[in-house]
Amino acid sequence: MNTATHLLVISGLAVMLATGCGHRKSASKTEKGAATGAAAGAIVGGVIGNNSGAGTAKGAAIGAAAGGLAGAAVGHQQEQRDAGAVPRETVPVYTAPASADAPMIVQSPPLIPATQPLENIPAQPAPGAVWIAGHYNFTGTSYAWEPGRWETPPAGMSAWVPPSWQPQGNGYVYVRGHWQ
Repeated sequence: MNTATHLLVISGLAVMLATGCGHRKSASKTEKGAATGAAAGAIVGGVIGNNSGAGTAKGAAIGAAAGGLAGAAVGHQQEQRDAGAVPRETVPVYTAPASADAPMIVQSPPLIPATQPLENIPAQPAPGAVWIAGHYNFTGTSYAWEPGRWETPPAGMSAWVPPSWQPQGNGYVYVRGHWQ
C-alpha cells in the first residue's frame, strides 16, 4: 500500500468513527466533539505526517489523539454553556391552582428573566410610604414585569417580602410578594 492509500484508508476510518459516534442520539456533546475532532485530526495528521516524512499512519494517529482531545474540550464547553438552559425533559410540570388564591406547585421553578427594566423612582408621596421595587410575577405560564411603586404598609406591618419560589413537599410553590 502506498502513502496515498494509507491516508485514504485512515481518513475513511476516521470519518466512519465520527459518523458512528457523533450521530448517536444518546451521545453527549463531549463525545460528539471528540469523535469529530479525532476524524479531523487523523486527516490533518496524516497529511502532515506524509509531507514531513514521519509517516502517514504515525501522523494520523497523533492527529487523531490531539483532535479527539481538542474536540472533547470544545464539546464539554458547549455542554457547560447549555447547562444553564432548561432541557425540554425538565420543563416544570404545573399543578393548576383550584382558585386564584390557591398555591401553584411546580417540580422545579422556571428561570426568572435575567434582565430588568430600568426604573426611575418618583418622589415619596407620603411619610411612611415604602418603595417596592419592580419585579417579575409568575402568571402560571410565564413571568410578567410589575413596575415598582410606593405603598403605605398595612397596620402592624413594615417589611415587604418580594415574591419567591419556596420548597414545599416534592416541589416548589410560588409565593407572591406580601407585607409582614
